[in-house]
Amino acid sequence: MPKNKSHRATAKRFRITRNGKVLHRKATGNHMLTKKSSSRRRRVEGMAEVGSKADAKTVKRLLGD
Repeated sequence: MPKNKSHRATAKRFRITRNGKVLHRKATGNHMLTKKSSSRRRRVEGMAEVGSKADAKTVKRLLGD
Protein backbone atom coordinates (compact mmCIF):
# COMPACT_ATOMS: atom_id res chain seq x y z
CA MET A 1 0.00 0.00 0.00
CA PRO A 2 1.47 3.41 -0.93
CA LYS A 3 2.34 6.06 1.61
CA ASN A 4 -0.09 8.89 2.28
CA LYS A 5 1.01 12.27 0.97
CA SER A 6 1.04 15.28 3.27
CA HIS A 7 -0.71 18.45 2.13
CA ARG A 8 2.26 20.54 0.99
CA ALA A 9 0.62 23.96 1.43
CA THR A 10 -0.17 23.06 5.04
CA ALA A 11 3.33 21.70 5.62
CA LYS A 12 4.82 25.04 4.59
CA ARG A 13 2.63 27.03 7.00
CA PHE A 14 2.47 24.92 10.17
CA ARG A 15 4.82 23.03 12.47
CA ILE A 16 4.09 20.34 15.06
CA THR A 17 6.07 20.33 18.31
CA ARG A 18 7.26 17.20 20.10
CA ASN A 19 4.30 17.50 22.47
CA GLY A 20 1.85 17.60 19.57
CA LYS A 21 1.04 21.32 19.61
CA VAL A 22 0.43 22.99 16.25
CA LEU A 23 2.35 26.24 15.63
CA HIS A 24 1.76 28.90 12.97
CA ARG A 25 3.41 32.19 12.02
CA LYS A 26 1.83 35.33 13.40
CA ALA A 27 0.05 37.63 10.98
CA THR A 28 1.03 41.16 9.77
CA GLY A 29 4.80 40.66 10.16
CA ASN A 30 5.64 40.46 6.49
CA HIS A 31 5.27 43.83 4.75
CA MET A 32 4.78 47.55 5.39
CA LEU A 33 7.00 47.28 8.46
CA THR A 34 8.22 50.89 8.40
CA LYS A 35 4.92 52.24 9.66
CA LYS A 36 4.72 49.69 12.50
CA SER A 37 6.36 50.45 15.80
CA SER A 38 9.34 48.41 17.04
CA SER A 39 7.32 46.89 19.85
CA ARG A 40 4.58 45.87 17.42
CA ARG A 41 7.15 44.31 15.06
CA ARG A 42 8.66 42.35 17.93
CA ARG A 43 5.21 41.19 19.03
CA VAL A 44 4.39 39.67 15.64
CA GLU A 45 7.68 37.84 15.09
CA GLY A 46 8.04 34.14 15.75
CA MET A 47 5.49 31.38 16.10
CA ALA A 48 2.23 31.03 18.03
CA GLU A 49 0.10 28.05 18.95
CA VAL A 50 -3.07 27.42 16.94
CA GLY A 51 -5.91 28.58 19.19
CA SER A 52 -8.76 26.29 18.20
CA LYS A 53 -8.63 22.56 18.95
CA ALA A 54 -10.74 21.88 15.86
CA ASP A 55 -8.28 23.77 13.63
CA ALA A 56 -5.32 21.95 15.19
CA LYS A 57 -7.03 18.63 14.49
CA THR A 58 -7.60 19.60 10.85
CA VAL A 59 -3.96 20.66 10.40
CA LYS A 60 -2.68 17.40 11.92
CA ARG A 61 -4.92 15.40 9.59
CA LEU A 62 -3.62 17.32 6.55
CA LEU A 63 -0.02 16.78 7.62
CA GLY A 64 -0.52 13.07 8.13
CA ASP A 65 0.65 13.08 11.76
